[in-house]
Amino acid sequence: MHLGIFVLGTGHHMGAWRHPDVDANAALDLKFFKEIASIAERGKLDMLFLSDGLTFNRLSHPAEQVRFEPLTLLSALAAVTTKIGLAATASTTYNEPFHIARKFLSIDHLSNGRAGWNVVTSYYEEEAKNFSRENHLEHSVRYDRAAEFVEVVKGLWDSWDDDALIRDKETGVYFDSERLHTLHHQGKYFSVKGPLNASRSKQGQPVIIQAGSSTAGVKLAAETAEVVFTAQQTLEDAQHFYERLKAKAVEFGRNPDTIKVLPGVTPIIGRTEQEAREKYELLQDLIVPEIGLDFLSDYLGGIDLSNYPLDGPLPQQIPETNGNQSRRQLIIDLARRENLTIRQLYKRIAGTRGHRLIFGTPEQIADQLEEWFIHGGADGYNLMFPYLPGSFTEFVDEVIPILQSRGLFRKEYEASTLRGHLGLPTPMSIYSNKKTTAGGI
Repeated sequence: MHLGIFVLGTGHHMGAWRHPDVDANAALDLKFFKEIASIAERGKLDMLFLSDGLTFNRLSHPAEQVRFEPLTLLSALAAVTTKIGLAATASTTYNEPFHIARKFLSIDHLSNGRAGWNVVTSYYEEEAKNFSRENHLEHSVRYDRAAEFVEVVKGLWDSWDDDALIRDKETGVYFDSERLHTLHHQGKYFSVKGPLNASRSKQGQPVIIQAGSSTAGVKLAAETAEVVFTAQQTLEDAQHFYERLKAKAVEFGRNPDTIKVLPGVTPIIGRTEQEAREKYELLQDLIVPEIGLDFLSDYLGGIDLSNYPLDGPLPQQIPETNGNQSRRQLIIDLARRENLTIRQLYKRIAGTRGHRLIFGTPEQIADQLEEWFIHGGADGYNLMFPYLPGSFTEFVDEVIPILQSRGLFRKEYEASTLRGHLGLPTPMSIYSNKKTTAGGI
């Protein structure tokens, strides 16, 4: 199975920064992230992933309110790691393709082929006001634009053939002009001439990641993604998503094995299952009720829940949103399926934001990860630890050896690139069967 760590500040639980074993200042300290990356490489994980947002939201997770710009942080981590893949989020709604293509390809070179780009269309509607817009683009338009955005970025990544840079000191020829390609893209949303002023990398192109589970999100993932982050609560739902996504990929003429589905999961480890649950309750007690309620309201599209009893159910009518539709529906389904009160629901969301939560001994955690993996619900997992570095260290020291002993996870890195870790092929250049000329000396 493939394993990545999703690093969100000092932990995914909303109360992580208040945990007695956590340094509340660590999320703005490079030494902290170096430590996490070091633990990840010791555990032979596939990648380390950083999310992002382009607005301040007082209702969001504390780690999202003040944080590093992720590409800057990945550049720093590229210099102090050798094997772990390095992936980050960048929005297609509030960036330009040339910028994104150049930045991620630069990190790919700096890391010697370990970069990945998580393609998002932006969740927070308030981001629009930081980019000279009053309103967020409509959901369907954002995804339509994103598909073209990715097409342009991948085209720019193919600007240079692998052997285009000759650098012949004797003749004075720096590059072969016939192996440099100008994109000349003219589309519905973008006009980009190219070529990109960054050469092709060791792994061909950075790995494309996508996380939407709406109908539009699945279409974009099936067409463009190589890794898909998702969130399901039951094996049945996970299997359904897995099959739907892979079938959709086949419709686009893709090999479904070249898309890795990694559901988010939060493991809570104890010497007994009861001890694991007690660890979780300690974190739950650190949630300030008003903040937990506001956090849930935000995920449901801004609905005001303050007038509803905390120990009663969600209201039946919850307005539609132009934000993250799939995550909103997942949370509503969770509440209905488990008959959760509003209080119980905000506590669940504060810990995992709608992702799967598992408890137990190291053996029980390994059992639960193995179940979804061998029954067609996942190709691996995007690990979301409740507090860092403690719960991550426990997993690496106690769970990974069990997965290794069962033949489910590598004992040593067998590759040096992110594509190599994931078993993904090197993308073929769009110019591989074309004769294209461009000027150059």
